[in-house]
Amino acid sequence: MPSVVFATAALNARVGMRRTGWAVSGRMQAVDTEEAQQPESGVPGACIKGEGASPKREKAARALNKGLFTVVLMCLVTALTHVIMVFLHVAPANPVSKRYSPQVNAWVYPLFEQNWRLFAPDPDSANRQILARTSHTAPDGSVRVSDWFDLAAVDSSAVEHNVFPSHTTQNLLRRAWTTYVELHGGDDAANSERAVMLQQYLRNIAADRFAHHNSDPFEFIQLRVLTLPIAAPGTAASKRPPVPVENRLLPWWKVTPHGI
Repeated sequence: MPSVVFATAALNARVGMRRTGWAVSGRMQAVDTEEAQQPESGVPGACIKGEGASPKREKAARALNKGLFTVVLMCLVTALTHVIMVFLHVAPANPVSKRYSPQVNAWVYPLFEQNWRLFAPDPDSANRQILARTSHTAPDGSVRVSDWFDLAAVDSSAVEHNVFPSHTTQNLLRRAWTTYVELHGGDDAANSERAVMLQQYLRNIAADRFAHHNSDPFEFIQLRVLTLPIAAPGTAASKRPPVPVENRLLPWWKVTPHGI
């Protein structure tokens, strides 16, 4: 009998320990679940603050995306407009190009001029010396005129012995002058809007070149162009007939950007 009682007591003790362990483990799991649901910082209201900052970041992101979309759209529209204008300029004459000719010319000239001389080049048949001088009025009323400055010589020195001369150095001043002659002929009066534009274009190039090499102020600029035709190849120098040099003096032009 004592052994039966002892076995029964031991069995009840084991059952009680198991129930106690289950209760403790259940409580630990409940506590772990509550801790997992609380914010990591342990500060009440941390989640509320985070939720309040999120709309501001979303608003800033939307504004940034909207600005980026606007910039990309403007670039695409500008590129498409440029392609259409250049196409109308180089395409054969048609009703569209004739109707919008003023807008096309205003867009293309003088920076985006297109021609077919890459495939049918027309090299110069004359040597040109483009000179410039300026005029400045002092505060006492006296007028000082500078010496002649050779603009073409600056380009020639930059091209000579240069393996990769720039397009600007080779053609900017030369093309400005040849186009000016085509539009004005022997008269310096501008009879069209494009002639006025080319006159201003040539004037600005000369003023910029002169100011780059001379720091003295000036209000007027004048150009002088000496043209010497190139003789035919294969002709001996002693047998070449004398060729007259064309000396063309342009009027004084006002240049306000380079005033005092």
